[in-house]
Amino acid sequence: MTLTGIGYDSHRLGAGRRLVIGGIEIPYERGLEGHSDADVLTHAVIDALLGAAGLGDIGEHFPDTEERWRDADSIELLHEVRALITAQGLLPLNIDCTVIMEAPKLAPHRLAIRERLAAALHLEIARVNVKASTGEGIGFVGRGEGVAALAIAGLQSAD
Repeated sequence: MTLTGIGYDSHRLGAGRRLVIGGIEIPYERGLEGHSDADVLTHAVIDALLGAAGLGDIGEHFPDTEERWRDADSIELLHEVRALITAQGLLPLNIDCTVIMEAPKLAPHRLAIRERLAAALHLEIARVNVKASTGEGIGFVGRGEGVAALAIAGLQSAD
C-alpha cells in the first residue's frame, strides 16, 4: 500500500529572526516569523506526512497556542511525526518539495537541506527532492514579504 499527502505552509519575513529552511539556517538579514522556528519547508513536509497517514495537520499536533512549542526546532517536530507515522505501521517512502521565495537563493543550501530532511526521515537522500522557485514579483512572495513551501510525501506499509 502506498499513501500520498500534500502539505503547504507560508510565513512572513521579519527582522530579528533566523531564516531556517529545511532545518538549515540560511544567512539573511530577515527571518521567518512564527511561534516555532517558522521553518516553512519542514512544516509543509510535516503536513504532507500527516495528510498521507490520515493524522490531521501540524496545528492539531503542535498548536501555536501552546507555550511548549514556542521557538520549537521543526526538525524535532518532524522526528515526532515520523514516530507517529511509524506507530501506524507506515514508513516514509519519499518527499518532493518546492520552496517559493525571492531571496536569498536556495541553491547553495539545497544539498544540506536534502541531507537534513533525509536524516530526520531515515531516507536515502535520493528519496528527498527540494526545488526552489520565485514569485516573479507577484504576490506576497514576489514582493519579498514572505516565503511559501509545498510538499508531497509518499508513505508505504512497514510490512
